[in-house]
Amino acid sequence: MSFRFQFSLKRSSRVWVGGLVAAVALLALNNRAATKQALSLRAKGRTIEVDGVRLRYVEAGSGRDLVLLHGNGSAAEDFQTSGLVDKAAKRYRVIVFDRPGFGGSTRPRDRLWTAAAQADLLQSATQRIGADNPIVLGHSWGASVALQWAARYPDEIGGAVLLSGYHFPSPRFDALLAALPALPIVGTIICHTVLPPVVRLIWPVLMRRLFRPQLVPPEFSEALRGLVTAPSHLRTTAAESGLLIPVAASAPKTAGRTNAPIGIMAGEADSLLDTSYHSQRLHRALPGSMIRIVAGAGHMVHHAAPHLVLEMVDNIAAAGSPSPEKASHSAPDSSGSLEPERPIDLF
Repeated sequence: MSFRFQFSLKRSSRVWVGGLVAAVALLALNNRAATKQALSLRAKGRTIEVDGVRLRYVEAGSGRDLVLLHGNGSAAEDFQTSGLVDKAAKRYRVIVFDRPGFGGSTRPRDRLWTAAAQADLLQSATQRIGADNPIVLGHSWGASVALQWAARYPDEIGGAVLLSGYHFPSPRFDALLAALPALPIVGTIICHTVLPPVVRLIWPVLMRRLFRPQLVPPEFSEALRGLVTAPSHLRTTAAESGLLIPVAASAPKTAGRTNAPIGIMAGEADSLLDTSYHSQRLHRALPGSMIRIVAGAGHMVHHAAPHLVLEMVDNIAAAGSPSPEKASHSAPDSSGSLEPERPIDLF
């Protein structure tokens, strides 16, 4: 009787294990198919290989070079759906990168992809594609890359615009939790199986928090919904969550090493970051920097007020361009500040 019970138990255990393995395999196959479909629907861009990394980028317009860097978990489509690319392309050559590991760009695991490492890579990439003295605009995590770029190559860029940046370390337990899928082996399994359907399930909640108090633009959600659940994309998002605080810890020292014009923007109603702690504090640490705090805007300030973001780009272009032709845009006042203490209304 005991033997039969043990045999039955072992057979039952094998059935459960086999069923679990089959379910995991089906999840992985389904996620792979969904990722392939999402990538196939993307607007066509260009690719360039630099230092063993394939970088995808989208280019539009002509004029002075303007490089756009998206935040963590996003891709080039973020700026395209905000309307900023179309507006800026009327007078700039706009280059929008998928940062390493996001969208169509690869992220080799043989190095630590800090903001400084990404700045070095993207500096080389822009030189390869003939971008001359570009203005670099970064949003959120991309703002950290833009700040490092300005500090490491102050004489090779025309200035930096930092949108909704996380510039000083502060307790972020949500970031630590979000970093777990970047763990070796276990994290890889999670990213290929259970995490994609979970992210699809909670996607509306994530988007509302990201855009609050604005409504989530349908075109943004549609453009990125399938892409952000790709296993490689999820792992990169987790890795950058884990690097968020260490990267911010070096920002104050980094900021003091640049003489490039710096513009800082944030939404007054940002529910993800404390605007006064990060953006206004960085402005005080950078004499001559320009700042705009936009009333009624949240974390996605470039979606809420692309026209004001473009004005900041114009001011940075003027500040970094001594020639009369390039200085035709409205220049900032001598203090370098654009009403830092009073939020600017959207309209």
